[in-house]
Amino acid sequence: MPQRGPRTPAGPAAPATIADVARGAGVSKTTASDALRGHGRVSDATRRAVLDAARRLGYTPNRSARSLRTSVTDTVALHIPEFLTSAEYYMSFVFGVAEQAARSGLNVTLVSAGRLPQADGLILCDPMPDNPVVDELMNAGLPVVTAERYGGDTQPAGVIWSDHETALTELLDHLRTRDVRRPAFVASDTTADWALTLQRTYARWCAGHGVRPLLRKAPFGASPEVLRAVVGELLADAPGTDAIVCAADGAAAAVLPEIRSAGRIVGEDLLLASCVDSLAMRTAEPPITAIDLSPRHMGAECVRLLCGLLAGEVPDGTARTVAIDVHVRASTSA
Repeated sequence: MPQRGPRTPAGPAAPATIADVARGAGVSKTTASDALRGHGRVSDATRRAVLDAARRLGYTPNRSARSLRTSVTDTVALHIPEFLTSAEYYMSFVFGVAEQAARSGLNVTLVSAGRLPQADGLILCDPMPDNPVVDELMNAGLPVVTAERYGGDTQPAGVIWSDHETALTELLDHLRTRDVRRPAFVASDTTADWALTLQRTYARWCAGHGVRPLLRKAPFGASPEVLRAVVGELLADAPGTDAIVCAADGAAAAVLPEIRSAGRIVGEDLLLASCVDSLAMRTAEPPITAIDLSPRHMGAECVRLLCGLLAGEVPDGTARTVAIDVHVRASTSA
């Protein structure tokens, strides 16, 4: 029989945690949590291994975390910019949230303004610090996970964010290999963190390459007509522009007619790229180089992080990044 070591003066051993159970079963903490709660796609063999490890270790779920999880209706509330609910990025994000919530046994309710519904926690997509609805939700007393970082005073319990700086730098470096010397950037005038990060990154890249910045701003959620007017004015004012990078979802495809009407040929004497990938980028003529932000994956990751926070498996202040990629297409390729 194995001998136990003497008990130290520090008192009894600390109770087993979900991390101990996960190690004992040889699975991740998320899988262990799903198995114990009966949620998620967990095989019978894995569930048995987790339950056996929990019994062996004497694991008892954290009562405060369980109380938080069951005190309302197993529902998470989701807020996205109300006037952009038809944009492909946001719709993909919503589907990612809904799919992962279903796998976790949770319901999802959309929040715009007014009374906050009963919910275990909140997910805020692209929260802007000057939005009174966002400010109200951030201070509602519920655990909050934001998709992209929040620039306001109140900080969320968790953040899922994209490394826009690295991706845009890679995109601009790609344009440089195509002998681009006068790239313009059509930014969104929102105060969202991603928009400000893109503008700072463009300015730093231009400074590092001795390029005079050529920045134009369009209203967040601008119509195609407004975007075309911005680009038309840009090309008239700076005819030497040899590339345009658009920040907003769908903007690059929307401005193609204006570029053609200016007598420019996309992919030849003017390169065109987008900071958001979408069907419109892939099916444009020519197809448009774009940064794939993986919004569906980001939505799912927000739910996973919120579940971890609610279950007491991850600490407040946890921030995670999602991988994003640059897809080079004919609008900038040789």
